[in-house]
Amino acid sequence: MTHAREPRLLPVLVYAALSTAIVSSLGMLLVPTVSREFDVSVSTAQWMLTVNLLVGAVATPVMGRLSDGPHKKRLLVGSLGIILLGSVIAALATTFPLFLVGRALQGLTYGIVPITIALARRYLPADRVGRGISSLSVTVATGIGIGYPLTGIIAGDLSYRLAFWFAALFVVSAMVVVVRTVPRGPDAHAASHRFDTLGAALLAAGLGGLLLGVSEGPSWGWGSARTLTLLVAAVAVLAVWVVVELRQAHPLINLRVLRSGDVLLANATAIGLGTAMYLGLSVVSLVAQAPSETGYGLSLPVFWAGFVMAPLSAGSFGANRLVHVIARRTSMTALLPIGASVVTLSTLLLFLAHDSLWEVLIGMFVFGVGIGTTYAAMPGLIARSVATEELGSAVSFNQVLRTVGGSFGSAISAAILSAHLAGDGHPTSTGIDLVLGVGAAGSAVVFLALAGEILVSRRRARVAA
Repeated sequence: MTHAREPRLLPVLVYAALSTAIVSSLGMLLVPTVSREFDVSVSTAQWMLTVNLLVGAVATPVMGRLSDGPHKKRLLVGSLGIILLGSVIAALATTFPLFLVGRALQGLTYGIVPITIALARRYLPADRVGRGISSLSVTVATGIGIGYPLTGIIAGDLSYRLAFWFAALFVVSAMVVVVRTVPRGPDAHAASHRFDTLGAALLAAGLGGLLLGVSEGPSWGWGSARTLTLLVAAVAVLAVWVVVELRQAHPLINLRVLRSGDVLLANATAIGLGTAMYLGLSVVSLVAQAPSETGYGLSLPVFWAGFVMAPLSAGSFGANRLVHVIARRTSMTALLPIGASVVTLSTLLLFLAHDSLWEVLIGMFVFGVGIGTTYAAMPGLIARSVATEELGSAVSFNQVLRTVGGSFGSAISAAILSAHLAGDGHPTSTGIDLVLGVGAAGSAVVFLALAGEILVSRRRARVAA
């Protein structure tokens, strides 16, 4: 290990994670533009989001397990190289299928955070590991808050292709600083085991089928034979995967580790708040760009619509700093319901008031504070309960659950909005309010469940004492 580079290592890892989080945020604002550029319907253009999500869900656990091995730096640089290739393909694509190939390769962005966390756990001094892990975890929310405004600035005044060229340059800069700063050579302390190919294939098939069914359910029809067959088959494959993993000596994801109370708590929170997060983001993006004639739209052009997400980044960044102070006085476990309560407050604020720009901006800032608090706490909970050689796969699985939750949130939002369309094709005010109400209710359920779990745990501890 190169001790001289330790002070620069965490900023470099944060920069690498942040750059890929910004790349992953290229999508939602650009759907209408891509629809026009490639002369496809908006529902078809939505595949630029779906394919990115599918590849990310499949690649993340694989990248997480590989990050537990000896070749962490090589994995990070190689993954950044594939994301760079995807960005270049998306920028140069002259057909929509080729554009989707680029977006699919960019799906590896979801797996970068687990790799950077594994590197931080391995190379940072012990007194900086906790802070490093929480900082890396909130880069997803922070990246969205930065990526949306940048996308709006570039695509609003120039071209959507320049947004992807910008992403390519961002990734190149990340590769350069990673190569120069992260210690060279294999990690001599990491165990080297045969990769669980069967487990990876089963998980890929199961997760891919599940997320595809959830993502396309609103279009195909939730009761259609195609949707039901795909969902049932996906659940069956995932059940087989669980059996296979429990019998493996060195599985892709050690499910026995996931039974730990702290890890279960973090994973349950990941699904619940991931769902609430994407419910809110999908609606806020619509509200920002919808015409004022809808009764709720702010009529913002793409250039300014991206800035609506900026408070999310500021809130999550500030929360990450605050978590380090609060963590000295309370446990990581207690931070989860604190964060969930703030998320609940923000979704309730957005539900009650979203007719003016300042109301939306305040709601997104508070939302960022809540998400930043929970995302900073989750990896810390996992890290204290999981051995170093299992950290990458455990954190990556938590990331997958966030993605799965986000997919459910997007699907729920799409299903509600498609059932409440006005004559001009825009969602009605009732549909918008219903999605925000469901998000607020879901966040409240997560908060109550977390608070109840902590109270029960404390009661058991007193009885045992």
